[in-house]
Amino acid sequence: MLQRRGWLGGPKPPKNPHSLEHLKYLHHVLMKNQTVTESNKSLIVEALRSMAEILIWGDQNDSSVFEFYLEKNMFLFFLNILEQNSGNYVCVQLLQTLNILFENLQHETSLYYLLSNNHINEVICHKFDFSDEEVMAYYISFLKTLSLRLNQHTIHFFYNEHTDDFALYTEAIKFFNHPESMVRIAVRTLTLNVYNVNDRAMLRFIRDKTAAPYFSNLVWFIAEHVREVDNCVRNNANHQHRDRLRDLVAEHLDHLHYLNDIVTLENEMLNEVLIHHLLHRLFLPLYVRSLADGSPGDDNVYYHLILDILLKDYFSIFYNVLRYHLFLNNKCFLGQYQYIYTFIMFTMDTLLVISKDYEYSCRQVTIQCCNKTINSPHLPFLDTIYSALNCTGSDYSALFALCFLYAILHNKGLLCLTHLIENCSKIKYNHGIVTYRFVCILWCSVSTRILKKRTGNYQRKHGNLFHLTPKKCTLLNKANSAQNTLNKLILIHRDKHSFKEDIGKEEGSESYCHWLIERLLRIISKSVMSESKVRLATLRLTSILLKKVGVRDTDCVLLEEHLSSIEVNIFSILAEAMQNLQKYLKEEEMFLDIFEDEYRTLQPLNVEYLMMDSSLLLPPTVTPLTGIEFSKRLPCGQSEQARQLIGIFFTLRDLSLFLCKESETQLPLTREQDCIQTNDKLDLNNSDLIACTVSSKESKQRRFLVVELYQLILVEPDSKRLGWGVVKFAGFLQVLTRIDSRTLHVIIHKPSGLRRVPILAANFIFDDHIRCMAAKQRLTKGRMRARHLKTGRIAVLLGV
Repeated sequence: MLQRRGWLGGPKPPKNPHSLEHLKYLHHVLMKNQTVTESNKSLIVEALRSMAEILIWGDQNDSSVFEFYLEKNMFLFFLNILEQNSGNYVCVQLLQTLNILFENLQHETSLYYLLSNNHINEVICHKFDFSDEEVMAYYISFLKTLSLRLNQHTIHFFYNEHTDDFALYTEAIKFFNHPESMVRIAVRTLTLNVYNVNDRAMLRFIRDKTAAPYFSNLVWFIAEHVREVDNCVRNNANHQHRDRLRDLVAEHLDHLHYLNDIVTLENEMLNEVLIHHLLHRLFLPLYVRSLADGSPGDDNVYYHLILDILLKDYFSIFYNVLRYHLFLNNKCFLGQYQYIYTFIMFTMDTLLVISKDYEYSCRQVTIQCCNKTINSPHLPFLDTIYSALNCTGSDYSALFALCFLYAILHNKGLLCLTHLIENCSKIKYNHGIVTYRFVCILWCSVSTRILKKRTGNYQRKHGNLFHLTPKKCTLLNKANSAQNTLNKLILIHRDKHSFKEDIGKEEGSESYCHWLIERLLRIISKSVMSESKVRLATLRLTSILLKKVGVRDTDCVLLEEHLSSIEVNIFSILAEAMQNLQKYLKEEEMFLDIFEDEYRTLQPLNVEYLMMDSSLLLPPTVTPLTGIEFSKRLPCGQSEQARQLIGIFFTLRDLSLFLCKESETQLPLTREQDCIQTNDKLDLNNSDLIACTVSSKESKQRRFLVVELYQLILVEPDSKRLGWGVVKFAGFLQVLTRIDSRTLHVIIHKPSGLRRVPILAANFIFDDHIRCMAAKQRLTKGRMRARHLKTGRIAVLLGV
């Protein structure tokens, strides 16, 4: 089009499209077409696109291109077109051109040329027609591209400290809750890119001008999103809207990851505002309160049904805050972030009753924490966990409680508090929050024993700092101030002789949490009962927690009574399984196939994915029509009941071997390394061989049939050794399909998973019917023998 315009009037375009001369030609074209009309808008769009190509070329090859661009101030053409309101088509092409241009520039000098004169901020602030989805998409993509070019040098082109204006950021956050997911993701990416720039003036502007309203609105929308998830769960008891629920949970997890990304940037000014809003407006009033049964609050919303999936991500958020701020030599930190420790206190099973009018100010939290004793008779958080682990009716709540405990055991932030005292000795401040009594409230609880596996190494190295003795209590009671208490605490820590006796007392019966072990064993016991409502996922997670709590440094620390209880449960499940499996004896082929398929498909439970599965929020279902994975629902029919029993057996057997530090010697029933493989050479001098022709769709081949203990083998003579054969095919006899005909039709299935895939389907053509009958008889007997041998091994495995 540009060439056609050239000979109609004006200078002729140069032959080389990537040159300074061509840019001069484009400048002439744009000067002649400064008013956008229907007849020339395509020409203008093409000129702008060509200009972008030349600028990208000049960035890499010719600096004079940008010198000419700056001399003629050619960016004014973009602004002139925008001011004319020339329609969405031209705006889209202009935004796309700018996006490509800023995305492909490599040299900072070229970037400075484009960003000079503040023209780019005028484009950002232009009133586009955002009702057009295409305009919205290219605009937000353009802003995100600009944010990717931010650094300590380029930030000054966007943030004007004198006028206190930051259009790139303020315009972008207006769309943080846009209905289109792509726009929301782009806004989050842009804000993270902005927060990552280490410019104190810019960050101070964000904190003072936009952080409070932005984070407040963000947290409010997250809270509304949680209520929407809750309503979806309530109205979806029949699993009709699982897709909607899955999208809601995925969106909420995206919110949590976004919050975590902000915190991990370790920006003190922003984190202070963000954590304040999270705790005051979302976490404490909405989440934590719902964990305490009977506590005041919104009685119409039972967030404990979905809390455990959501809390797991909040743990990582607060861990990163603690990790960063615990080691700051900043005397105001502990005074500002006492509510963070309040959160940790709640997760450490010392949640206090939260009244509806309770205000979480720093002073009140300190008084509330210090006035309560660790032996408080009313611990609603613990009550909730206790009742959930009782697993009455179904495992619906128990699975969430197990996920919650798993998250605590894997939360690095909780372990950070063990280093708090050491760092306190280096910081000179006078805040009552850092007292030994407060640390005891956080740590001297049931969860201390739960986490002892994680803190054992620290205690052995530094001493048992968090165990009160009469001597320690006497010292602490004499402390009249926070600083005196801290000094006494440091003296206690240095006095190695004061806690040696306590370490010895805590070994043995106090080395882990009894109540947790007993409730986990109760879940195991209920899993083996007839018509059990415990799903395989719940049982496997229970096994994982038993391994975490019951083993320390590869040594089992469970009491004999608990270890024997696990063994009793295994024998119970074996007896229960055999009683229920007697009805499958007539169909023993199916049982053997299910047994081996379940073992082959058995994979370690990925708890991270489990806690993100939205289907767990719905009541446990039986029917497989929902598409829910078998381990996350109840069995349907006799076949799935057999699968359930076999899965329970595998889980408990693995747990027993782990605690007893024994290795598996009986499973799988046949090991691949013990079987004959293709291309193996066999001595066939004493073997019964039957010659046949193997006819398949692809070819006909002359082979010799050999029936071994577990396998059907086809061989051909070895050309180098007399009486030896080379294996051309080997398949398991137990999956042999029989068809009675003169030409023996044989199908061998691949033994993997529940889907039977043929790996051999061929006609074995024998020389006469006698050999055909003999081969059929051997295959039939061999198949029966192989299956009976494996069934017998299962019987031995089950203790029959």
